[in-house]
Amino acid sequence: VCLLDGLLLLALALPCGTGARANMPVGTPIHRLMVDPYIAVVAGALATCNIPLAFLEPTIANWMKESMGASEWEVGLTWLPAFFPHVLGVYVTVRLAAAYPHLQWFYGALGMAIIGASSCLVPACRNFGQVIIPLCGICFGIALVDTALLPTLAFLVDVRHVSVYGSVYAIADISYCVAYALGPIVAGQIVHTMGFAQLNLGMGLANVLYAPVLLFLRNVCQMKPSHSERNILLEEGPKGLYDTIKMEERKG
Repeated sequence: VCLLDGLLLLALALPCGTGARANMPVGTPIHRLMVDPYIAVVAGALATCNIPLAFLEPTIANWMKESMGASEWEVGLTWLPAFFPHVLGVYVTVRLAAAYPHLQWFYGALGMAIIGASSCLVPACRNFGQVIIPLCGICFGIALVDTALLPTLAFLVDVRHVSVYGSVYAIADISYCVAYALGPIVAGQIVHTMGFAQLNLGMGLANVLYAPVLLFLRNVCQMKPSHSERNILLEEGPKGLYDTIKMEERKG
């Protein structure tokens, strides 16, 4: 699949020439984006909402075998049903965002509340049929958070920085990686010292407590482009193809 994708990229996404690349805008450095409080809140939400998934993947198999005597096929199929509510969560969030775009922060907060409640329910499950229900809730909540907050990152860059998105989505990937890097290391130690139930309660509490922090983003949709690097770029007059196009759009 990767080889096929690479061949398609070579055929369809031809590399830019040096002249075209020289006319492209320079994005805001990643370290400056990371200290933007709005971007930091979104990055924290992305990391926190993925912690339950990252921490359960290396620990739930042993817990299922010890607590409910789960068979190998049950352990192997544990996460399969959760795929469908994840897709449903993406679809629902896209439709809601199209109808009520000013509530993106609320969709993310609701997703974190669902993740928190579902994480707390996992230790109470006693068989395979029961355990897939909170796992579906976790994946549904993650879909809400990701689908609502990733576009918010792009909007924040548009209104507060230069409209170049590579660095801000690198921050999103870093947030995911933090959760998944800690999972195999921290989760196993917590289960060993404190127990599986305490692990899930802690993850659920972290998500529930972080959800109100997203209130900080409630006025993001009302932001207008400030006197930022993006505006300075446009006000200096067109210097290249990109700037000329943006100037014409602005006049229009």
